[in-house]
Amino acid sequence: MPSPQKTSVHQEQPVVPPTRRDEVAAAGSELIGGPLGRAAWVGRSWFTPVRVIALVAIGMFALGMVQKLPCYNWAWFRGSSSQYTHACYSDIPHLFLGRGFADGLVPYFDRLTGDMEYLEYPVLTGLFMQIAAWLTAPFDGDLQYREQMYWLVNAGMLLICAVIIAVCVTRTQRNRPWDGLLVALAPAFALTATINWDLLAVALTAAAMLMWSRGRVLVFGVLIGLATAAKLYPVLLLGPLLVLCWRAGKYREYGAALLGAAGAWLVVNVPVMLLAPEGWKKFYTFSQERQVDFGSFWLIITQRTGEELDVELVNTYATLLVILACAGIAGLSLTAPRRPRVGQLAFLVVAAFILTNKVYSPQYVLWLIPLAALARPRWRDFLIWQGCEVVYFLGIWMYLAYTTSGDKHQGLPPEGYQLAIAAHLLGTLYLCAVVVRDILMPERDVVRQDGSDDPAGGVLDRAPDVFALGRAAHPGRHTVQTAEGPRVEWGTGEPTSG
Repeated sequence: MPSPQKTSVHQEQPVVPPTRRDEVAAAGSELIGGPLGRAAWVGRSWFTPVRVIALVAIGMFALGMVQKLPCYNWAWFRGSSSQYTHACYSDIPHLFLGRGFADGLVPYFDRLTGDMEYLEYPVLTGLFMQIAAWLTAPFDGDLQYREQMYWLVNAGMLLICAVIIAVCVTRTQRNRPWDGLLVALAPAFALTATINWDLLAVALTAAAMLMWSRGRVLVFGVLIGLATAAKLYPVLLLGPLLVLCWRAGKYREYGAALLGAAGAWLVVNVPVMLLAPEGWKKFYTFSQERQVDFGSFWLIITQRTGEELDVELVNTYATLLVILACAGIAGLSLTAPRRPRVGQLAFLVVAAFILTNKVYSPQYVLWLIPLAALARPRWRDFLIWQGCEVVYFLGIWMYLAYTTSGDKHQGLPPEGYQLAIAAHLLGTLYLCAVVVRDILMPERDVVRQDGSDDPAGGVLDRAPDVFALGRAAHPGRHTVQTAEGPRVEWGTGEPTSG
């Protein structure tokens, strides 16, 4: 009689609804009839997780557009204070005129009037803005009507990006598709989606993470290169992957990803760099010369001391702080008892950049939302963080209302705005802390509690360690959650079912 076969680690785990894993999700499901029962008939409906989450994302995006309705109707065009008191400000209609799109100017090539001189956005974002201007061109009318149409066209294009983000997160971690609901239902996502054009870079980054999870490392690199051509932050993800691939010995795969990223970035940037060098470099010089601005702890220091900080000094200190944070994350990655997941390190690195940067625009939260859903897919922690971000979202607009209301001083004074900044900083630090705890205590990681290793890890998933430090210096050491509790195992580095 043959001996019983051990369950293969490569066997797919069943998809478990979030209402059976998360007490907050279970409580929230009472609004639609309660948690899914054990006898429920699943898997045979048109309403698959991907389709449901895509529809929810569209619905939440539409609610975000409705929230901007007072500004769309009048507040964008009648002074500055009203768009802040209604918390519906957007850069999009203002830059239609302010960056020359209303006059048919070509970004990076045509010089602007005023102090800005050239468009201060990366090349791929500039192309996105220009395509929206071309689509707006058939709408003839006065300037206000054209600004409204420009915002609507951009909103339509950004909606596509929002759906891509939600779908990519849904499909990135196998057996956990419902984690995509964290993105689709995130209140800060709906509130900030149409403030600026960040969703383009976020969509490309989310698609890149999906490709990495499928082992398509070159495509991942190309998408990261394109995302970096739209916004600078996606290049940060190459750092965590370097450390993880180093620990797993996946040097060739990392090289392919790096080559793809560099090639894609160069293909997009070199033509503009050669043909319009002054316009191309504006984004980089503007980033360096920009003074301490909204949302940063640097602004709290400035307002509390009453002294302007030297921008060069802030640049230096901010760079040193983010380097130290990244070094700490690298050390954590190499000494953790089990190799961290890709989503965990990606979130920590981007959060470190946001926390130390000299400016935090309210839409920057979009950078973190998909990564947070991959790093810590737990509704309680996610909603705590989102609550802090909503506080900041309201705080910045009320503070701007205070600064633009003249002698009336209607809105939030500087001391109140500093508390809103502190809420954003503490909320982000809290989520970072629980992610670090999951790395140090893998048995607490909700993604790994079913015996998974790194569902979004691609070539890193179940790969044995070849290099580690300290307590993780034995290749293949890992902790497995069993019915009896956590158990440390050795050998291949692949988790086994308990």
